[in-house]
Amino acid sequence: MARLNAYLADVDRQAQERLERLIEDMKQAQGLTEQLKAENALEWTGRVNNIRACAREVVNEEIIYT
Repeated sequence: MARLNAYLADVDRQAQERLERLIEDMKQAQGLTEQLKAENALEWTGRVNNIRACAREVVNEEIIYT
């Protein structure tokens, strides 16, 4: 049981790290800046939520469901 818990913790860590990297990369690629956040928070939030959803799908396919 301890090996399973260690394995699951490792997979969780890898997935979280990948998710954070993808989100930051996608934000940069789409030009989401703190300036946009300050000028139009609603648009920024919508675009970030879309990025998070896309990144989550990628992580699920690459790490979780394999």
